[in-house]
Amino acid sequence: MNKSEREQLKSRYRELWRIVDGAIRKEDPIGLLELGAPPDEYAPEVGTILPRLKSASSESELCSIIHQEFLHWFGEPTAGPETVYESIAKDIWQKYHAEKNI
Repeated sequence: MNKSEREQLKSRYRELWRIVDGAIRKEDPIGLLELGAPPDEYAPEVGTILPRLKSASSESELCSIIHQEFLHWFGEPTAGPETVYESIAKDIWQKYHAEKNI
């Protein structure tokens, strides 16, 4: 997914993008923001998680999706174990289901 496609996705699903991006930035699972990376550093990952979000039937499945995408973007050593993404999945899952207008 290129930058233009991400911008279209972000525009179309503004609130959902905010939820996913916010949860990932809050946890900063790779530590990039802590190292001084720009706030939109995780935009590519958000862009590939978002289309898969609606296919998740549980918080656990969402955690697996997030982990798979981080494995894709960063590789296993950097992405770490799936447990790193549990709090991100929980945050997204709760907010996603609380927002009826998404």
